[in-house]
Amino acid sequence: GMVSNWTKIPPPLFKKVVIVLIDALRDDFVFGSKGKQFMPYTTQVVERGTSYSFIAEAKPPTVTMPRVKALMTGSIPGFIDVIVNLNSPALLDDNLIWQAKTAGKRIIFYGDDTWVKLFPKHFVEYDGTTSFFVSDFTEVDDNVTRHLDRVLKREDWDLLILHYLGLDHIGHMTGPNSPLVGPKLREMDNVLKKIHISLLSKEEASLPNLLVVCGDHGMSETGSHGGSSEGEAHTPLLFISSAFEKRSGPVTQPKLVQQTDLASTLAVGLGLPISRNNVGNLILPVVGSKTMREQLRFVHLNGFQLSRLLQENTPAYEKDPGYEHFKIAEKSHGNWIKLYLEGNNSEILLNLGKKVLKQYLEALKILSSSLSKQVAQYDMYSMMVGTVIIMEVLLLLLLSFPKALSSRAEFEVPLSPPLFSLLFYLMCLMLCAVHVIVCTSAESLCYFCSMSWLTAVGVMMLISALMCGILSAIAKIFENSRLPLKNPVVSSSRWSEINVLILTGTIGHVLSLGASSFIEEEHQTWYFLINTLCLALCQELCRNNFLLKEYDPQHGTTVKQNFDSIREASECKNIDIPAGGNSKLGKASSSAEFIQGSDKWISLASPWIILICCRLLRSLNQTGVQWAHRPDFGHWLTSSEHKSELSFLAAVSLLMIFFLVQRRCSLVSKIAMALGLLGVYSYRAAIGNVVFPWQHDTKDISKGITEARFVYVFVLGIVFTGTKDLLKSQVISADSSVKSTGLWEVYSGLVLLAALLFRPHNLPVLVFCLLIQTMMTKYIWRPLKFDAAQITIMHYWFGQAFFYFQGNSNGIATVDVSAGFVGLESYVEIPAIFLTAFATYAGPLLWAIHLLCYLSSEVNRDSAAVGHGCFCYALMRSIPVAIYIVLVTGLRYHLFIWSVFSPKLLYEGVHVFITAAICLFFTAMDQNHSHKVQD
Repeated sequence: GMVSNWTKIPPPLFKKVVIVLIDALRDDFVFGSKGKQFMPYTTQVVERGTSYSFIAEAKPPTVTMPRVKALMTGSIPGFIDVIVNLNSPALLDDNLIWQAKTAGKRIIFYGDDTWVKLFPKHFVEYDGTTSFFVSDFTEVDDNVTRHLDRVLKREDWDLLILHYLGLDHIGHMTGPNSPLVGPKLREMDNVLKKIHISLLSKEEASLPNLLVVCGDHGMSETGSHGGSSEGEAHTPLLFISSAFEKRSGPVTQPKLVQQTDLASTLAVGLGLPISRNNVGNLILPVVGSKTMREQLRFVHLNGFQLSRLLQENTPAYEKDPGYEHFKIAEKSHGNWIKLYLEGNNSEILLNLGKKVLKQYLEALKILSSSLSKQVAQYDMYSMMVGTVIIMEVLLLLLLSFPKALSSRAEFEVPLSPPLFSLLFYLMCLMLCAVHVIVCTSAESLCYFCSMSWLTAVGVMMLISALMCGILSAIAKIFENSRLPLKNPVVSSSRWSEINVLILTGTIGHVLSLGASSFIEEEHQTWYFLINTLCLALCQELCRNNFLLKEYDPQHGTTVKQNFDSIREASECKNIDIPAGGNSKLGKASSSAEFIQGSDKWISLASPWIILICCRLLRSLNQTGVQWAHRPDFGHWLTSSEHKSELSFLAAVSLLMIFFLVQRRCSLVSKIAMALGLLGVYSYRAAIGNVVFPWQHDTKDISKGITEARFVYVFVLGIVFTGTKDLLKSQVISADSSVKSTGLWEVYSGLVLLAALLFRPHNLPVLVFCLLIQTMMTKYIWRPLKFDAAQITIMHYWFGQAFFYFQGNSNGIATVDVSAGFVGLESYVEIPAIFLTAFATYAGPLLWAIHLLCYLSSEVNRDSAAVGHGCFCYALMRSIPVAIYIVLVTGLRYHLFIWSVFSPKLLYEGVHVFITAAICLFFTAMDQNHSHKVQD
């Protein structure tokens, strides 16, 4: 006989709520030994106070903006948010902040300006701080704390949000075991103490206040985040209020909850509707002090919201086990209400209530799990259009392979005839019709359909043109195959072991991308390939030095002549550039007359020396997932007790870099390089990574801005000198040595930039990179006379291996964000992105530029060598990317799609942009050759 109130929102449980979000707060920083040592007040409240503590699990990507979204909406953000994290747009999804503002709550915010971008015009008062300037540990937090005393005295607010960034910045710069972490945790403890005492002193009898302490994500053992390791995903979640019972008894391990559970819990606590797309569960202990009827009301609201979301996303929702459980619990809830309204207050009612509560919680758990798996709504139409274009481009590259590697190095795409063919127009009309049908019948939002019609027609024309081009290229190949070959484009000589290895290695790597374990441990694939390559090169060198008694037509000249040309070259001004003039084929020589002296034995030993270098580099940085936690030489060096050893290694590495690079530089560039490398050491000493021999204390640590900018001046100077020589060679084109010197100086400038951005323990990676390049140039590639395609693929393989030698992986957590802020006083977006990308991809970049230097310096080579190199490099990058895009599309519902496959796709995407820039540089440097071919 009573009116139902189920459509009404329950009243709020708390008057004021303060959310303190400490960026990169790991669970062990509060619940572990560090918490007991540096956060005594918080530890006391957790163990003996009126609080509930949990470990909140964050889903990847564990970066700030997606985590803030998850905390406030209760939904799981997409992986594209890793990129959007750099410049967050306004959040349009239903969220707690919008609901609070709509309900008339007054919200104040201080901290990371990501919140201001996500929730514009939602705060009555705010003060945002830039989150990306990671070398700032103190000011970024002082800007938040300075408002506290004034705000806590006021009564004109309902929700206060504080986002502290200092701990995250310390993690990025120095790691979780840094001596700076302790003082920062103590500072946070004092802040929490101040807020808690203030909230207790202002409480009224009617409604208590609530303090929520959480982290958006944790940090890995290197201080980064973005992946799915326990250190990155597990954060503390504390609810502190006088409404809770005082803790007593032994201290227990906090229970694991999902980070998305906070949104629904706070919504109930503030008397707000639960966000529409929330997939989290109500954390029951927070409302545990309320009556059974109220508790059942709260879990029913949460269950109703989750079942509605399931109905919207799943056609066969009635068969979902979570939905079935919810309906059973709802029926039991109805029976309980009947008994309650009859005035039955016996123990039977209480036990029945507990049973219904248990049924609801089970239903919530299953519904939440089911929704979390289905939350990704893929825009399949847009994905298919993109995949088709990519596969068409790859097919064109493969069809152009024979002509591109011919003596003229032509890359011809026959587009003009197809553009005027009937097939082209028919395909355009057909694709436009398909587009109209898909866009008018699509139920969900489609990115491609939201584009203007002009853009959409342009894309359709591109797909049609590429398809017609492919058909035309295939027709030409069939036409040419019928004609007798007067001048065969490709030599019909047998395949060498190197060619077989290159083909099988490339195919094997591409196939391995379909397995999550192979992506997590991709570095093992590349280490295996370069080790096998070294053994194959060793066999080739032995054959040429000991088994070949006569001139071998496969290699084009005798090995003796090859080494003679190297000796002649070493007498020139530029040591590694062969002397001009055409070398004639000599008479057949016996194996005894082949390479005499030390050159022969150094050549034979070089593959084994390279193998030793690679093995040492593997010990420097543990990467991947399975063994990333194991201690490595890099961790040993970066510990505070071994600063003197790190300083010595850094100094020796910088000296070796100078000796390996300066050989082919002009005098001015040599001086600039020496001063630049001295500046690199000074920068690292200024920020406290290394010490000078006369330096005894590290109290005067600075940001090293002056020292870093000092190095930037020399980097720009060296690159400018090289660019001037390149422009001179393009205009005059009389002396190829000018071009080679210019390219080497550009390369030297990039090496100096890499030395500045690399962490000190990674400088040996740069040394071994230069050493291996020097040895392979002098003792392997030139004597064995490999063609441009083989040398390009070897460069590509070593570039990929050095990407992982740096300590990189296919997880976001290994990106060294601090490299983007070297020498910057504040966050400047474009330089920060450029420096971070360069530091991350330094290995592949340096090997690609070295390839250009090598092919350009080889005077005796075919003039089309640079063109061949450019084409092969583009093809080697295109094949795995195109196949991987198809694989990821097929595996979009895989269990590890967000934690493994998506980060890899992001890395591949950035690598493609970098490869495009490299290929443009190759093409610019190949202009002289193209003019000669046309002449």
